[in-house]
Amino acid sequence: MSQDGAGRGHRVLAFRNKAPMPSEGHLNSLKVLYSQAQGNGRGVAVNTSVRLSRHISSTPERMLDAPGMVDDYYLNLLSWGNNNLLAVALGPTVYLWDPATGQIEDLPCLEGDDDYVCSVNFIAEGGTHIAIGTCHGQTQLWDVTQRKQVRSMDGHSSRVSALSWNKHVVSSGGRDGNIVHHDVRVQRHAVRVLRGHTQEVCSLAWSPNGATLASGANDNLVNLWDASVASGDFGGVPRATLTDHCAAVKALAWCPFEANLLATGAGTADRCIKFWNGASGALLNSVDTGTQVCALQWSRTEKELLSSHGYIDNSLCLWKYPSMVKVGIALEASTERVQWCI
Repeated sequence: MSQDGAGRGHRVLAFRNKAPMPSEGHLNSLKVLYSQAQGNGRGVAVNTSVRLSRHISSTPERMLDAPGMVDDYYLNLLSWGNNNLLAVALGPTVYLWDPATGQIEDLPCLEGDDDYVCSVNFIAEGGTHIAIGTCHGQTQLWDVTQRKQVRSMDGHSSRVSALSWNKHVVSSGGRDGNIVHHDVRVQRHAVRVLRGHTQEVCSLAWSPNGATLASGANDNLVNLWDASVASGDFGGVPRATLTDHCAAVKALAWCPFEANLLATGAGTADRCIKFWNGASGALLNSVDTGTQVCALQWSRTEKELLSSHGYIDNSLCLWKYPSMVKVGIALEASTERVQWCI
């Protein structure tokens, strides 16, 4: 999703099954539009047993308005849960959009006029809870079924810009350069503080098997942390520090079909997508995209990687892996940078 000059949201593109079609389109007071797909336009049934040549549309299937979304490269303001709800952080409020019905619920997280949510992330198991990072250094835990805040957890001296779940532990990264592991089951939630970055942590991603946490920051580093440091004495040392990027590392994505494969992407001074062996820390490949890398998302059905970009072309690109040949042309997604793809 991205913004235009008027602060309106644009495209949402995700590797997942299409949402069920409602009986009619939905328009609500929050200006979020859900429109039906138009089919083939001829009223003719399509024979799905015949494999057709692949077509990637150059226009979005859905468009959502997101007025007031903060345009900040270091924040993470979108999350799509396994419950098929999309969370969008706008100022002090998180909105939950149900694509099946078009219904929107809001979670009023903060009250001050200048307060804002900095990060959101659904728990993987069931999607019934969501972690919300605030500008005041707290990580809030909300029950989305009850629309109720369960608890608020301190741990940072400034805003919480990145979140990632590993079962019952939610890891938060902040502008203070620290990473805090919160065990949401216990009263003393801060079971570990990791101090491996000197500037704002803007991306966190636990590996699919829960063994490794990758962290990216504005100090141009990627740190790999063993899950064994998720509890115990405070401090912690990363198992590996990856130093090949030369700009803030915002994009992190673990491969779902190849164990220990990590893709990373960085800002305007770097412009590269890099691939790493997450077990050894070895650099496997590097591709100069020619533009700021904002987000990365692996396909779960194809050996492909989606990247979203900012300056200079504000595009979406789909790449075959491992050849890194583009599938089709880059999609001109917005007049502003495409901050996230989920």
